[in-house]
Amino acid sequence: MTQEAQTDQVPCAAWPEPLLIATLFAMDPHGLGGISIKGRSSPFFDAWLDLLRELLPEGAPLRRCPVQTGDDRLLGGLDLATSLALGQPVVQRGLLSEVDGGVLVLPMAERLSTATAARIAAALDQGQFQLERDGLTSLLPARFGLILLDESIGAEESPPSALLERCSFRLDGNGLGLADLAGAGASFEHIQLATAALPRIGLADETLVDAICEAAQAFGLHSARPALLCLRVARMVAALDGRPAATLGDVTLAAQLVLAPQALQLPPPPEEAPPDEVEPPESQDEAEPDVTDAEPPPPESSPDTQAEAEAKTQPNPSEILVDAVKSALPAELIAALGNQAKPNRQGRASGSGGGAMQKSPLRGRPIRSRSGTLKPGERLNIIETLRAAAPWQKLRRRPQAEGAPAAKRIEVRKSDFRIRCFAQPKEATTILVVDASGSSAFQRLAEAKGAVELLLAQAYVDRSRVALVAFRNEGAEVLLPPTRSLARARRQLADLAGGGGTPLAAGIDTGLILALAEKAKGRTPRLLFLTDGRANIGREGKAGRAVAMADALLAARAVGLSNIAAVHIDTSPFPRPDARELAEAMRAIYAPLPYLNAQAISAI
Repeated sequence: MTQEAQTDQVPCAAWPEPLLIATLFAMDPHGLGGISIKGRSSPFFDAWLDLLRELLPEGAPLRRCPVQTGDDRLLGGLDLATSLALGQPVVQRGLLSEVDGGVLVLPMAERLSTATAARIAAALDQGQFQLERDGLTSLLPARFGLILLDESIGAEESPPSALLERCSFRLDGNGLGLADLAGAGASFEHIQLATAALPRIGLADETLVDAICEAAQAFGLHSARPALLCLRVARMVAALDGRPAATLGDVTLAAQLVLAPQALQLPPPPEEAPPDEVEPPESQDEAEPDVTDAEPPPPESSPDTQAEAEAKTQPNPSEILVDAVKSALPAELIAALGNQAKPNRQGRASGSGGGAMQKSPLRGRPIRSRSGTLKPGERLNIIETLRAAAPWQKLRRRPQAEGAPAAKRIEVRKSDFRIRCFAQPKEATTILVVDASGSSAFQRLAEAKGAVELLLAQAYVDRSRVALVAFRNEGAEVLLPPTRSLARARRQLADLAGGGGTPLAAGIDTGLILALAEKAKGRTPRLLFLTDGRANIGREGKAGRAVAMADALLAARAVGLSNIAAVHIDTSPFPRPDARELAEAMRAIYAPLPYLNAQAISAI
């Protein structure tokens, strides 16, 4: 880069953030992984995308990948029409191969399936992917960058973590307008010169690598990928500004762009050094030093000693980076991290109420077709059947008599049949089994009522059901059958009282019977036990702690053998070994929760 270009070019630190991110990403889309843009489609996003298209090399593809794109379009496969016409398999390239050398845009990235995200992430890591479909095997190039358009509304939704982790930048497009793209950026020629100089850009000080790693660790980023991306962005900033090596200022700017949006925690406060302990003098003679025995004044410090002292007074680069990243964090994120209310960065919330997926021949979400015989009530996938038959047409064509025209019909055999398959989620039923015995039963029942109401409110969204079983005195009772009616649940729970013995085995048996009944109806049951695990009433209604605990363990093993998901919330003031043993017998998740609240129960 010439000296004139360096003087005329505005430093990168003075550019608007959206403009700087677009310029850096255009230099090396595949090397930087991708960009996650929060917000729905807007004039700002369209203008930003047009700017990126102008900065990319001529001919670089920029394609959109709809969220419902299947493997045929994403990965490629057999070109059915050409294969049937030529009589030999012909590979059709998919989106991942077509976008090689360019950028892939994913609208509504929060709705992307885990399987599709895994395929895109694997191609992004390798720069190529192995196509093995429809009897074809081919190695296709796939060096591209990602743009994730995150259109989610609540914190419970976000793009898949496998793709977010590979994105260098995260830009919040809410509230941004066309004025945020105004400014003196870099021209296409400037970007080309900076890209050519990038392999020669080093670091002004090797300790900057340690500073980046320490800053990433301070904000909870334990993967090596954010630190490597931050280092790469710092070298790109130096290349754009025309410097031969990245300085502390370049690394600071890169940390604000890369590390700040991904922060998972606030850095721990610095540890205060303990005060020096001064031993009191044993006598008055020791307290008053003798003037004659006083030590002579220290000699003047040498140049080496002065250099060491100046080095100690200089700020630590890692501390500068931590302060710079913290200053770039939004105020609401700092408050959330300070309260340890971390936003969900792992994709969609798991177990949000929907049951297990089940195959269906007629309805649901289409999944991969299967080979087999066509039975009544099933539908034939004609395209997949022809795709399976196409590679064999040359071998199946029978020799014709001399002079007879060649047969053009397609020969399909029984082994080529592909049956349409669908998957739809089952209804889920959460069964709360509550210990209503003892002096603290009123508190447990009050929290159970709050948890039931929260679960019922969620049931309206995910079409799940909630049931309540309470056990006390000598047996257990189904107080609330599986329902989605919030008004009915409130009426049933209003007059619920507690007290008496603890027939734990009866409660477990009743919950298991109800869960098996729901499972027989095609639903997905889940058991949630709220008890301290201390039983004193056996299955036969007789008092005795030893017999009652033995019966409870037998009932718990029956739950474990039924393969029904279960959670045991230990409500005792302190976690007890008996309660953990009970949870292990049920193969349940053990959650000691001495201080109950409805939100914590609903979250578990």
